[in-house]
Amino acid sequence: MDLRQLRYFIAVAEERSFSRASLRLHVSQPPLSTQLKALEDELGVRLLDRSNRGVTLTTAGQVFFDETRAVLARLERGKVKARNAGRGDVGTLSIGFVSIADYGILPPALKEFRTLYPGVEVHLHELTTDTQIREIRASRLDLGIGLGPVEGTDLLFEPVIQEKLVLAAPTGHRLIRGSKAVDLKTLSNESFVIPPRDIAPGLFDLVIGRCRAAGFAPRITQQARQMQTVISLVSCGMGFALVPASVQNLRRKGVQYRPLRGAATAIDIGVLRSRDSDEALSGHFVSTLLRVARASEPRSR
Repeated sequence: MDLRQLRYFIAVAEERSFSRASLRLHVSQPPLSTQLKALEDELGVRLLDRSNRGVTLTTAGQVFFDETRAVLARLERGKVKARNAGRGDVGTLSIGFVSIADYGILPPALKEFRTLYPGVEVHLHELTTDTQIREIRASRLDLGIGLGPVEGTDLLFEPVIQEKLVLAAPTGHRLIRGSKAVDLKTLSNESFVIPPRDIAPGLFDLVIGRCRAAGFAPRITQQARQMQTVISLVSCGMGFALVPASVQNLRRKGVQYRPLRGAATAIDIGVLRSRDSDEALSGHFVSTLLRVARASEPRSR
């Protein structure tokens, strides 16, 4: 039994005529009759009653017709879904992201992606960059949105947007006056809160480098894995922090944000994936992310 025989059977049953079915299928009648006789022999039942008045279905033929038509319809749906999946129009996408992305580029990118690809189910996982790397290597994430730089010959990191570092300070601190840019060297004797280097080496090195450029090594009294925790510690008066500009969207009582005086220091936020990944679905999301980043760039700088 093959698909050709099933399609031949459906055509004859629907047309109630071998001659009309042969015209519909663009085949001559002899091979059509031969194939249907072979199908009946394989099943061991007569499917069609043939007479001068045409063709009718037997009781067994009606049952087989109903089941076969359902199978072929499902097969056609499967073909459409497979093509859509191949084009990245449907499927499931597992994405890791650092909390910083949730304050800036991620929400508008998700909104546009869901509009363009409503058949894609997106699973989001808030993870630090180091954890994203492990999950991608274990094939538990399709891609991630993390902080650069990222090392590893098996990985690709594509910068999406650069964010300037700004100062997060406890509200009302004696060294922070007005809304002007802050000279970092005035904070040389103050405490700093920073994520540990093992989870955010890029951000850690930028903060240390900026402080050293101002003439001092920061006194790190607290470390926190999540940016929300960093800001919470600042709001409690535990110290200052240098954070990406989009963190300002995280409104927290007790925290004030100020630009830094001097040349800007920026960190890359980018998309992370396996180097051998060629999934169309992931490619669509990356393209959407880049497009939204380009559209928002003038407002974010």
